[in-house]
Order: sequence, then structure tokens, then C-alpha cells
Amino acid sequence: MSMNDDVEITPGMKHYIEHSDKYLARRDKYIQNVVKKWKFDTIAVHGLYEVTEAIEDYQGSIIEPIFMSTSQAYRDSDEMAAALAYKIPTWAYSRIANPSTYYYEWTLALLEGYGFNGETSCCSTSSGMAAIMTAVQPFLVMKKDVYEPRNFVATSQCYGGTYQQFSIRLMQERNIECRWIKDATDIDEWTKNIDQNTRFLYGELPSNPQLGFFDIKAVADLAHAHNLPLIVDSTIATPALLRPISHGADIVVHSATKTLTSSGFGICGAVIARKNLITNIDNEQLKADFSLHIKYLQNRDFGPNLHPLQAVMTLNDMRTLRSKIDLMSRSTMKVAEYLKKHPQVESVQYLGLKDHPLHDLASRYMWLVDAEHDEQYGKPTNRYGHLMSFCVKGGADKARLFFDGLQRIWRATDLGRIKSIATIPAISTHQQQGEEGRSLAGIPPNMVRLCVGAEHPDDIIADLDQALYAVK
Repeated sequence: MSMNDDVEITPGMKHYIEHSDKYLARRDKYIQNVVKKWKFDTIAVHGLYEVTEAIEDYQGSIIEPIFMSTSQAYRDSDEMAAALAYKIPTWAYSRIANPSTYYYEWTLALLEGYGFNGETSCCSTSSGMAAIMTAVQPFLVMKKDVYEPRNFVATSQCYGGTYQQFSIRLMQERNIECRWIKDATDIDEWTKNIDQNTRFLYGELPSNPQLGFFDIKAVADLAHAHNLPLIVDSTIATPALLRPISHGADIVVHSATKTLTSSGFGICGAVIARKNLITNIDNEQLKADFSLHIKYLQNRDFGPNLHPLQAVMTLNDMRTLRSKIDLMSRSTMKVAEYLKKHPQVESVQYLGLKDHPLHDLASRYMWLVDAEHDEQYGKPTNRYGHLMSFCVKGGADKARLFFDGLQRIWRATDLGRIKSIATIPAISTHQQQGEEGRSLAGIPPNMVRLCVGAEHPDDIIADLDQALYAVK
């Protein structure tokens, strides 16, 4: 885990380094020989927090401790010097890391890497937007001291905050070109937008709120053919339904605020990367372990750290991820089928509907993890998530009339909650990108985004029905 090769190693530092190397070797052996053999649910529940560790170090605490401390103390100057040179595992200062965030990161890295024949690591962030910034920033550095054109290619169907970060913060303020892909299923459109100044490809799937999708393997293969990484926002699917790294993606970003943290208690993000990723950036540490690189260097300086309390709260929400996603996916399918037949609904966007133009493509990638090992299913089973959208007949005014009539479904911009939530993207999550940007992304003014929670689907449908009735 060496990050600073210029530091002179004293005999005392060598002692701590050797001790840490033995610890890391034991942990790696535990991961390979024990954890990697667990099913998804077991990893989600336990992560790398062991019974022995709990008893010996934390008075038998079954739940991971919350380290409410700004900094770590060291035994002596040699241990401090080795730690601050990143020669041994450390957390030093909670802006850089914290034991509580480690538990969260280790678990999420294992979940995103489930079934992947390789290693993954994770860097926590204070929000999903911080995760996106953290993931793309290292690839946008200047290669020389003189100005150099830089661009990246991204799907236009994305979260409104992502659109703002790319179009305003990067394009307008830093003159870094984002080349928007309108049809992400068209591999030729991706190809035509790549040149010698391209730094990475970026896509969100399923996209929020339009339910866009693309062929991950094909786009990853294209990226790698140009020595570029593919970055995927998998917030909606979560590793319970989709693990992009297994299909060739290099980096996954999450607004863990959303589906991973279904309780809605706080803001949280994450960057998960495969080790030895592909990039045209000449930085061996970045390639070898991207997540550790950004944690100990970039994020140390920018400071988008995650609070330890939120790390453990998110970790606790993740323990039942698979069963919650299954439940909400099944309910969403029932709601989508109801809305599809409703006379006041113009169209329904849900990847689970067989007549959706992207249904077959999504069905190749979106599977409930370990369904084949589940007594309830006993075979591979497609699931399509909790997010759907639909367009109300009669335009924007009718959509707002319906929206205002909801009684049980909450009107908010959030998503992925245990409670059902709806919004009108044109006046909320995607308002700032303007009419032209919404048109590019396929977001009409009468579109309603619905995130189905864990209530009984009949009660959700009843609320939708009474609100739609008022539109007649």
C-alpha cells in the first residue's frame, strides 16, 4: 500500500511495516479463503467485521463500532511517520479515513465485486455528487504544463446533478468538453465521440428518471480498445441487481443516499473500482488501486469525507439489500402494469415491461443476485428495480394536478426509500438543466418519476388511482 517512496525508512518504522504486512496478509487470506466463499447476503450482513476482532478489541460488540473521533493516536514517532507516509494501514485523521468508514467500504467493495474474478476496493464519500467528482477528477489532470484539450463521453440520460456537474462545473468553468451520447445503445455514436483527447467514458444505468440502459460489455470493450476506463453510475440497480465491474466496467459510483440507504437517514456516496484498471493516465498507483489512491491523495486534499456515524447507518441499511430490492422490484412491476392500462396515463417507462424497447437488453444484465440459491426461486430471476416513470395525459398541468392529489405517496426529490416517493423531474431534479437539456435527455414536462417503496402494492395503486381520477 506504499504511497510515498521518498521517505527514509528507520529501523523503528520497519518494525511497524513488517507487523502491518503480516496483518494485511492475514486479512487477504481471510477474504480469499472465507469471505469470497460466502453468499451475497452473508457478505452484506458481516462484511469484514469478525467475531474475534469484536471480542478482542471491542468488548464483544456485535455491530461495528462508530468511531466518533477526529484523529488517531500513535504509539511513537516511528509509527506516526510510517502511517503518514502510508506505509501501514492508518486513518490518521477522519477527513482522510476512519475505522467506521473502512467497514462500510470493505463491505461495499465485496458486494460490487461479488462474482468478479478479481479484486475491488472502495472509497467512501460524503454524497453521490462527491463520488462522481472523486471518480472523474483524476482522469482530467493536465499531462503537461501547457494547456491540453480534454474531453470525456457521457450518456445524456443521467441524474440532473450529474448533468450540472459535467455541463457547468467542468465544461463552462474548466473548459473540459463533455460529449453527450443521445442514444446509448448505439455503439457507433460512442465510437464517433472518442478521440486522442478523450479521458474516460461515463454512463448511468438504469438512468434516472428515463430508465435508459446500454450494453455494458460492448461499451467497456470499446473503452478498453482506446485505453480508456468505463465509469458507471449504478445507484438505481445496486449490486443486488447489477454489478458492472463483472461486465467490464472499471469504476462504479453510488449515491448511497438512495437505494443503498433505504431508511433515508442521511447523505452518503461511494466509488468502487477494480484493481489494475485501464487508463491512458500515466500513474501506476492510480492504475493499481484507484480507490486507495483517491482516498489517500486526492480526497485527503479536497476533503469530501464521509461521517463515521453515516457510514455505519448506511452499512446497517445494506445488510438486507437483496431482500428489499426484490420486494420493491416486484411491487414496482405490479404498479407499472397497472399504470400501463390506465386511461389517464400516456406512457410508462419501466424496464420490466416486456414491450419496453430496452427490456431485452436490460434482461441480459439485471438479475436478482443468488436467486438460483433461494428456496423461493431456485433459478436465475430477472428483477428491474424500484424506479419507474410515467407520463400523464394532458400535458404538464394535468401532471401537476395528479401530483398534487397524491395522499400516501410522498412528494419529494429523493428516491430509493422504504417509503414510496414521487416527483416531477422537469420542475425538480432536472429543472436547472433547462428545456434544451431536458429535451436532449428525453424528459417531457408531464413525466412523473415514481420510486416504489416497501408498502403493499395495492395501497400504492389505490393512491395513484384516486389521484389519477381527479385528472379526468
